Amino acid sequence: MTIVAYLVFGACALGLAHVFVGYPLWVAALARWWPRRVRQSAWTPGVTAVVAVHDGAAHVQAKLAGLLALDYPPGLLDIVVACDGCRDGTAELCRQLGDPRLRVLEFDTRRGKAACLNDAVAQARGEVLLMTDVRQRLEPDALRRLVANLGDPAVGAVSGELRLFDARTGFARGIDAYWRYEKLIRHAESRSGSVVGVSGALYAMRRALDRPLPPGTVLDDVLVPMQVAAAGQRVVFEPQAVAWDGVSQQPQDEQRRKIRTLAGNYQLVQLAPWLLLPWRNPLWFRFVSHKLLRLLAPWLLLGLALAVALLATRHTLFAAIALALAAAVAAVVAGRHVPALGGRLPVRLLTAFCYLNLFAAQALVAFARNRRLHLW
Repeated sequence: MTIVAYLVFGACALGLAHVFVGYPLWVAALARWWPRRVRQSAWTPGVTAVVAVHDGAAHVQAKLAGLLALDYPPGLLDIVVACDGCRDGTAELCRQLGDPRLRVLEFDTRRGKAACLNDAVAQARGEVLLMTDVRQRLEPDALRRLVANLGDPAVGAVSGELRLFDARTGFARGIDAYWRYEKLIRHAESRSGSVVGVSGALYAMRRALDRPLPPGTVLDDVLVPMQVAAAGQRVVFEPQAVAWDGVSQQPQDEQRRKIRTLAGNYQLVQLAPWLLLPWRNPLWFRFVSHKLLRLLAPWLLLGLALAVALLATRHTLFAAIALALAAAVAAVVAGRHVPALGGRLPVRLLTAFCYLNLFAAQALVAFARNRRLHLW
């Protein structure tokens, strides 16, 4: 039993170290020592902005006004909005704008985002697709900055940067810090080759590279860039193309969205099993390290904790690790009840880490119970 515990501890510790430290350092080293430059240019192709929305009356007019006001030649930009079974007058609010550059597709039955995106892209006129969600606000120069990267013929898609605001609670500031860490990884992936995911709030791609999404796809912002990379084109990250969104203040505000997103990774492998094949997926190592192994993190943490508990009475090192783990959990629990403690940097980072891994564990259960994620 002792030997098994040592093996479990070693395997779990190595797995966690690779996911959260090793892979980020590896991709950062590639970006520093073997960078791949993007030859940006002042290219201005025709662009079709695509927005799929379900019951977005609270945001849609502000969103469309922002798109129509983008710093881009008006004659080169049109917008297609796909209303997915909206019951709150979203489609009528769109039509009230009366702009000839705007087309509204209205579907009476809710079919999911993927089906709406497929239909909207089929109506697109532009050489470039601007994909964005209804809630986030875009900076006026966001489209120009994205398209400048597509001026490089080797680049097929480019992600903007999602920035969070209004982080009032310790949990919100912890999520914001985690998101900054995630963006550092994406930046390094971009500078060393390609990212394995884009921000669904803001990305652009060449329309010629678009492939219809399987019905019910949740993570179009992962499947689309992987398809672009499989076609031999780079997927890059442009930190100066900015979309803004509010951050969740409490765990319960983040829970449903995060579980659905994480469960979408399981669905992604089910829909596109070629992603698991190194000879078909040119970003295989990045995809496994950045996406799939993150899903294993809560189970690796559980295995680590169990192994440490078994070994704590046999070696002082493991007793110290057990105390450190217990102290970390105690700090998270205390931080939930004492706001002054929860606002301290180490505690809020631990809190975000614990909740995100809890959501990852719940995502596996959620996916096992409901494979039709798009109907949530």
